[in-house]
Amino acid sequence: MTMAGQGSEVLPASRDVAIAAARASSDKQADDIVILDVHELIVITDFFVICSAGTQRQVKTVIESIEDRVRERLGVRPVRREGEAGAGWWLLDYVDVVVHVFGTEERAYYDLERLWRDAPRVGWEDGSEAATAG
Repeated sequence: MTMAGQGSEVLPASRDVAIAAARASSDKQADDIVILDVHELIVITDFFVICSAGTQRQVKTVIESIEDRVRERLGVRPVRREGEAGAGWWLLDYVDVVVHVFGTEERAYYDLERLWRDAPRVGWEDGSEAATAG
């Protein structure tokens, strides 16, 4: 895959972006981190990364950690970032990967894992080398 308008610049595999996001969340003590492979269920993205944090401050820290890790190690920035202070649900859109960072109560309420229960889970703790390079 190449980036539109960027000549021959190659984008990292979406799986590597998902794994890097999961690891960055783990580094900031996010809870219940999962990667769902949704590419066979929907056409708009390949992976959901879902995690939760106990406080709004921790949610902000997790989001910043994910953005920094994915940018520094893989050279990718989100095309969209949604959420606001006190919202309890932030979203980072990397096109082929959508990262959801929830407050604890909001995660239980929306229960994305139940909604996407047919999606296989991706192991990320022993993930790809690209996600650990750097």
